[in-house]
Amino acid sequence: MSRIIVTRRGRLLRTVAACAVLLALAGYLVAQLVTGGPGAPRCTVRAAGQSYSLSPEQAVNAATISAVGSSRGLPERAVTIALATAMQESGLRNIHHGDRDSLGLFQQRPTQGWGTAGQITDPVYAAGKFYEHLVEVPGYSRLPLTVAAQRVQRSGFPQAYAKHEPDASLLSAALTGRAAATFSCTKSPADGKPGDPSAVRTKLTREFGTGVLPAVTSGTGGDGLGGAAGGRTVTVPVPAQSDRPAADDGNAPRGWELASWAVAHAAELRIERVSFAGRVWSAKNSADGWRKSAAGSEDRDRDGSTGVPGGGTGSVSGGNTSGVVRITTAQ
Repeated sequence: MSRIIVTRRGRLLRTVAACAVLLALAGYLVAQLVTGGPGAPRCTVRAAGQSYSLSPEQAVNAATISAVGSSRGLPERAVTIALATAMQESGLRNIHHGDRDSLGLFQQRPTQGWGTAGQITDPVYAAGKFYEHLVEVPGYSRLPLTVAAQRVQRSGFPQAYAKHEPDASLLSAALTGRAAATFSCTKSPADGKPGDPSAVRTKLTREFGTGVLPAVTSGTGGDGLGGAAGGRTVTVPVPAQSDRPAADDGNAPRGWELASWAVAHAAELRIERVSFAGRVWSAKNSADGWRKSAAGSEDRDRDGSTGVPGGGTGSVSGGNTSGVVRITTAQ
C-alpha cells in the first residue's frame, strides 16, 4: 500500500512540476508578445539621464503629431500637450474603436463634430484638429498640462493627462529638435524590399507642409535638394537661423527635427540611412544610434551626390541654409 502511495505522490509532483513549467513558458510568451521581444525594434529617447521607449508604431504617430504642430508654427509646449494627450487617450496608437464612437490617436468622436471616422483615424487630420482646439484655449501654454488637455478633450478623467507629462516633455524635446541626436530607433534586418523616395517626399510634405521641400532649379548630377528623380536620397535643406552664421548652425533644431522624424519613420518607409550635422543613423548599425560620420565619406550620399546648395546637384530657390538632412531609402 505504501508503495502505491509513493508512486501516486511521485506522479502528482511530476504533474505539478510540468504545469509550473508550462505556466512559466506561457507567461514568458505573453511577455514577449506584449513587449515585442528582446530583439524587437524599439525607439528610445535618451537625454539628461532620462529615457523613454516606444514601439515603431508609436514612434511614427508621435513624430506625426510633432510634425503637424511644427507645420502650424506652434511651440514645443503645444507638442508636449498633444503627445501627453495621445499617450493617455490611445497609448499613441491609431485606435479604430474606443469608448462609444471615440476613434484615433486622440479618441475623437464623429458625433461630437470632430470629423468623419475616416478623417479621425488619419493621424495628420487628428493631430491638426487637436491643435485647432488647443490654440483656442486662452493662455494654453501657461496652463498646467492636464488643464490645457482637458479643455480640449473634456474627459471624464481630467487629471489623467498629468502623469504623462515627463515622458511627453522628453519626447517633444527630441522630436522638435531642441535636444539634438537624442532620438533613435533599432530596426530589424531589411527584408529585401526597396524603399521609395517619392513616398518619403509625399509624407514629408503632408506632415510638415509643402515648404519643407523647396523648389529645385535644374542642374547636373545626382539627387539634388528635395531628391530629384533618379536617386534614393531625399535631401532636405535646413534654413539657417537669422542671428548666426550658417557654418555655426550645425545643431539647428530644425535639422534634428527632420532627422528624428526620418528615423521614426524608418521601418514604415524603408529608410536605410539618415545624416545631419556630422552624424549618421543607419539601419545596419541602428543599435549604435547616432554615430559621428567620417568626413568626406559618411556625409556623402550613397549615390555620390553631396546635395549641397550650388554643388552641381541643383540649388534651393531663395534663402540661406545651414545644412541638409539626407534621407536614403533601401535599395
